[in-house]
Amino acid sequence: MTRSLFLFFILLLTAALAAEAATRKPKKVKCKDKKFYECFKKKDLHCPETCPRSCDVDCESCQPFCVPPPSLRPPPPTTFPAPTPPVDSPPQPPTPPAATPSPPPPDGSEAASGKRVRCKNKAYGTCYNMEHRCPAACPDYCEVDCVTCSPVCNCNKPGAVCQDPRFIGADGITFYFHGKKDKEFCIVTDSSLHINAHFIGRRNANMGRDFTWVQSLGILFDNHQIFVGAQKTASWDNSIDHLDLSFNGKPVFLPPFDGAKQQPAPSVSITRSGRDTNSVVIEVEGNFQIKATVVPITEHDSKVHKYGITGEDCFAHLDLGFKFYSLSGEVNGVLGQTYARNYTSRVKMGIDMPVLGGQREFASSSLFSTDCAVARFKKTESLITSNTFEYANLNCASGLDGRGVVCKR
Repeated sequence: MTRSLFLFFILLLTAALAAEAATRKPKKVKCKDKKFYECFKKKDLHCPETCPRSCDVDCESCQPFCVPPPSLRPPPPTTFPAPTPPVDSPPQPPTPPAATPSPPPPDGSEAASGKRVRCKNKAYGTCYNMEHRCPAACPDYCEVDCVTCSPVCNCNKPGAVCQDPRFIGADGITFYFHGKKDKEFCIVTDSSLHINAHFIGRRNANMGRDFTWVQSLGILFDNHQIFVGAQKTASWDNSIDHLDLSFNGKPVFLPPFDGAKQQPAPSVSITRSGRDTNSVVIEVEGNFQIKATVVPITEHDSKVHKYGITGEDCFAHLDLGFKFYSLSGEVNGVLGQTYARNYTSRVKMGIDMPVLGGQREFASSSLFSTDCAVARFKKTESLITSNTFEYANLNCASGLDGRGVVCKR
């Protein structure tokens, strides 16, 4: 009888615990970063089953993740004093100081003098603020991927446009779009955003095409226009500011120090990025973020790729990284199409340099026109007309001691 009562009590207790667990629903969580507006406004995010009550949200991917437990530091090693020599032992010669061991050589993937970078996302507690060196492939231009807690070259991330334009689409597939020198092409076009790129380059008679690079961007959103471009220069000095910036036709000047910032409109910020004089981050809240860095064609690059660069012009151009916060499924453009709903890559895979065509469908008549064949932008009354202003490197002399980017015809 006693045994039966004990078993009954155990079954009752098990059922009560199961009922209590069933009533504890996973905790609701919310993205708190308004930069990722689509995720910020979501209200149906719950903690994973593996951690139903303790989690946070990665706003960029809009996915809840378990909050890792705090890392435990190992206790310091216990040290013991050296034994005292016997009194009657002969005096010992002084022990020479131990040589300080040299630090281990850096990992082959990192440059000895590479730029130091840190993870700045507090959601990744074990990686946050941890210092890394940029890889040898990009010693001066990299960021930390907080998810993997490792440095990543800016030009190797989805949304990158670098070099002889090398694009990495939203699907992570790399392709090239050469376009033509001294022409404009639509790289992103959507209902609330349109971005054209001006290409510069050199003709290669042996290849039947131009070597090209993105020299400047014309960005349209709402009734605003932003220009960002690389100034033409013969020799390269990274301590000199080679950036041209304007907002609605008016030059934007940034002091040459990290974090220098201008807000030409309430939701618009233009910020000097890191220790690099020639890097800037342009952000429109709830719409997009663009990181632009002016870089030259080096003598080494010219020799390896046979660009034929002379001392007259180092073809300073932009390396770009794009993030988009509110694209529609109908977005188009050289890069934009890779973010579209049901996009299928047209790039021929399995070759060393997969090239995307489509010069006709992406060609624009000027840097701020929205007349490419795939245009999606809903035009609003612009504050500037293309009949009044032109931009740097578009047959227009710069003003204000070479730093302005607009002039009248």
